[in-house]
Amino acid sequence: MDYSHLVENRKKTLIKLLNRIDFYESEIIDALYKDFKKPPFEAFVTEINIVRDDLKYIIKNMKSWAKPEWVLPSLLNFPSSDYIYREPYGKVLIISPWNYPFQLALSPVIAAFAAGNQVTLKPSELTPNTSSLLSKIIRETFDIQEVVAVLGDAELAKSLLAKKWDYIFFTGSVNVGKKVYEAAAKHLTPVTLELGGKNPCIVDETGSIALKAKRIVWGKFINAGQTCIAPDFILVKSEVKDEFLKHVIAEIKKAYGDDPHLSPDYCRIINKNNWQRLTRLLQDQNVLYGGTSDEDDCYLAPTVVDQPSLKSELMKEEIFGPLLPILTYATFDDLKRIILPMEKPLSLYVFTENSHFRERCIQQFSYGGGCINDSIIHFGNHRLPFGGVGNSGIGAYRGKRSFDTFSHQKTVVKRKNWLDIPFRYAPYGTKLKRLKQILKWL
Repeated sequence: MDYSHLVENRKKTLIKLLNRIDFYESEIIDALYKDFKKPPFEAFVTEINIVRDDLKYIIKNMKSWAKPEWVLPSLLNFPSSDYIYREPYGKVLIISPWNYPFQLALSPVIAAFAAGNQVTLKPSELTPNTSSLLSKIIRETFDIQEVVAVLGDAELAKSLLAKKWDYIFFTGSVNVGKKVYEAAAKHLTPVTLELGGKNPCIVDETGSIALKAKRIVWGKFINAGQTCIAPDFILVKSEVKDEFLKHVIAEIKKAYGDDPHLSPDYCRIINKNNWQRLTRLLQDQNVLYGGTSDEDDCYLAPTVVDQPSLKSELMKEEIFGPLLPILTYATFDDLKRIILPMEKPLSLYVFTENSHFRERCIQQFSYGGGCINDSIIHFGNHRLPFGGVGNSGIGAYRGKRSFDTFSHQKTVVKRKNWLDIPFRYAPYGTKLKRLKQILKWL
């Protein structure tokens, strides 16, 4: 079989997809706005441009990635040539979420197809306009035997999971991720689970407090906080808490005005169920700023909460919305006391100019990925693996790792026949003693 020909055909199809995305750019932006008023700037930067970036990178490199990879052979197999062959798993199911419904659907689809798989995509029913447009773009780009999008609710997802797949890729909540994992286990199907968690954001007393607040406000309230890697709560050094709060509130006003409800740059909560969950989290909390809401518009203002109890629901579940709890710490032991009992988060952020403190945080706390002196930007580099650890996910993707995620790495040792050393064959006699002597010198 001419594998290079197959790869070249897939490459041409992905170029066609890139053209389709360019053609439908304005419609994609409109669909995202209709679904939950995602601002055009955010729609372009966090959805369309990331998919374009993934597409261009994969189109450029997929031919070399698909080639057999030579590895250094073992002396025990001399003479031989050793290789890793990448082959598609086969039939792949991708279940994508609603918070970035274009990007988090298409990026794994692109990688799975590039690796040669037959892909079924189940996009979110909570973003019907974007999901419908996704289905249209897929129909216009791919043969039905290559990629298909199926639209439906949670019952459809459940029926799809009951089938046997060769690989499952899921992005969503921890609770649903566990159900996906349970369904996959029945067939021993390998999975990638991109989940979430309570992402700590540590702010010490060093450096510019104003700049820290600016970068945190941006990372927290983009997409109205409905981002799996958004800072979930702040741990600020006690001595700079007041200054930090002053700058956080100033940055919220600078970004969204005195009334964010009127801002064209502020997203809405995806639906009333999520709006109600978030407003319940605010009950009996000390709201320092924000807290206003409009159920009919699924609007919830950027909200700052002071010193919530660690036993409150606000601090026990992933927020996934525009609520920013502020806690304080005095010592590193305080940080450990708060962070370590929690499940391992998808991300962690440390704002500091102290290199010793920075490295201590990196070494002490386990998390999927994160940043020093910024938030959420690590996702923007396709050369970095993106994924969780423990409760926040299984597996990673982005760039070449996406191609590898959807490829089985098959090892092949090509043994030569011009030499056959008899040492390994029975009868063994005194060979064991001689073998141990040889191995001492290797």
